[in-house]
Amino acid sequence: MKTTTSDIEITELRKMLRPRSPFAHKGTMGHALLISGSRGMAGATVLSAEACLRSGIGKLSIHTPACNLTVLQTSIPEAIVAMDRNLDFIGDTKDTEPYNAIGIGPGMGTREETGLALKTYLANATRPMVIDADAINMLGMNSGWISLVPRHSILTPHAKEAKRLLGIYMTLDDIPTFAKEHQVYFVLKGHDTAIYSPTGEVRICKAGNAGMATAGSGDVLTGIITGLLAQGYPPDEASQLGVWLHATAGDCAAEEMGEECMLARDIIRYLPNAFRILKNEL
Repeated sequence: MKTTTSDIEITELRKMLRPRSPFAHKGTMGHALLISGSRGMAGATVLSAEACLRSGIGKLSIHTPACNLTVLQTSIPEAIVAMDRNLDFIGDTKDTEPYNAIGIGPGMGTREETGLALKTYLANATRPMVIDADAINMLGMNSGWISLVPRHSILTPHAKEAKRLLGIYMTLDDIPTFAKEHQVYFVLKGHDTAIYSPTGEVRICKAGNAGMATAGSGDVLTGIITGLLAQGYPPDEASQLGVWLHATAGDCAAEEMGEECMLARDIIRYLPNAFRILKNEL
């Protein structure tokens, strides 16, 4: 298919950014559901949840295994924890209707029971989702499930996850066709992260650095985009703003700390700087 490629420009992002009303309250700033975690992977949920909250969202609920309750209630007290009935993994589902956006995948694992929960979530969703990490891996393991993904959902794989998702008959060069066929936004993470839209447009983010090649960085991006989507940004804008804010926060962290010493949590730490740069305040 014919594609058009262009860089993400801060001048365009500034036009997208919505000022917060002085009369805003938590009920008007969006409520997201994050489906994340398994035993030993609570950290992925913590990173994604904090990034989501730092993106400006009003409320966040987290569906996670019961084993993660203490960790999350301690480290993310602002979030509501909706425990799974299973102790170590996600195996049931929650009603998604009350939420403005859904993020799914970080640290979930790929157990059969978790896969069935993912399938149910996809089949019942009535709005675009942010799909990452193990949720993408499970889509790659069950090729027929991609048809269940809600239109205009945002998939955020790195190159290895993308190859699993595309299957043996497609390559990374086929991503524009995949995005159009399934009507999804395909965010290919890495150096010069690329956002492939269902319309054939490709937007490239030139911000970011090698210090962001660290465990948990992708979980942070999932949280940011989910938070923006819940606030009412359409998927195209949520993808572009989320990728740029994530990358720019990473650049701010690298400038202060050096690339070698960066952790994923540092991207969250410098997210306020990225917002201030976007608003031309820094």
